[in-house]
Amino acid sequence: MNRALLLKAAGLVTAIAVCAVLVPGCGAPGRNGQNWPADHAGPKVVVSFAPLYCFAASVAGDDAVVKNVMTSKGPHDFDPTADDIALVSQADLFFVVGLGLDEKKAEVMRSGSGNKNMKIIELGEKLDKKDLCEGFCTHADHDADHKHNTDPHVWLSPTHAAKLVGFIRDELKAKDPAHAAGYESRAAAYIEKLNAVKAYGVEKFKDKQDKKLVSFHDSLAYFEECFQLNVRGVLTKKPGQEPSDKEMKELIRICTRKTSPVRVILTEPQYSTSSSGETLRKDLVASGVEDPVLVEFDPLETVRPDELALDWYEKKMRDNIDRLAEKMK
Repeated sequence: MNRALLLKAAGLVTAIAVCAVLVPGCGAPGRNGQNWPADHAGPKVVVSFAPLYCFAASVAGDDAVVKNVMTSKGPHDFDPTADDIALVSQADLFFVVGLGLDEKKAEVMRSGSGNKNMKIIELGEKLDKKDLCEGFCTHADHDADHKHNTDPHVWLSPTHAAKLVGFIRDELKAKDPAHAAGYESRAAAYIEKLNAVKAYGVEKFKDKQDKKLVSFHDSLAYFEECFQLNVRGVLTKKPGQEPSDKEMKELIRICTRKTSPVRVILTEPQYSTSSSGETLRKDLVASGVEDPVLVEFDPLETVRPDELALDWYEKKMRDNIDRLAEKMK
């Protein structure tokens, strides 16, 4: 075989290999060995991470197929793989939060898959501007043009979650009008469950006199608003990154005010190696704050694949509420 034929053969092998990695139709097994079902005519839906899976799958029922992308790495740390690109290559809809959190990664996946027909829906962008919260700020002075990014963690409020479910319902109805009634009824039933989660939290927190806390990262604006809590500081500006000495000193100053000390410090399970929460707790003890405590709060950004189920969001939110209410006074 001459050199030209050898080069053509090598190119063909390479093309086949790339096709096998990126396109399930060329023989790739799809994400984690799961192909889209060939015998299902309904919409193929992808969501960025676990809370959106619970919302979308609860609305979809058997009329649409829903698959989740992010598992052990959440939207702050996730980088798409070839399997993720293969997954979206056949999808019709891709639900993300947006608001600067996960939409760029969705665009990377769509571009890599070549699936120009897939619609990316930024659910957070559909919320009324008055329903959005700014990120946490500890600045004493504000210039006229002082601005903060929007907090994207809208799913941590059951009230906002219910609105996201409504947006998902409407997109599925538009894509698959033949099953509109099913999407409508299932969305209504799931929103009732979200309302029950909110009522559960309101009841748990209603008699607490001290609702001040320090959150692990800047994620609790919507949870705080929903349950009338008081986030006084943030332990780390970027998840997984230890606070600087200056930031820690400012937190200690905030938490040791004699008129309003803060004793509840939140940590997050996916960053369990961080020592900053325990460092702050010890500093508060040394400064005379009475009974400072660490409380694990899961922002629901990661999930073990074997744990993901329709009721995962409800259970996790109730767990968060229970742990926090137990330690509040």
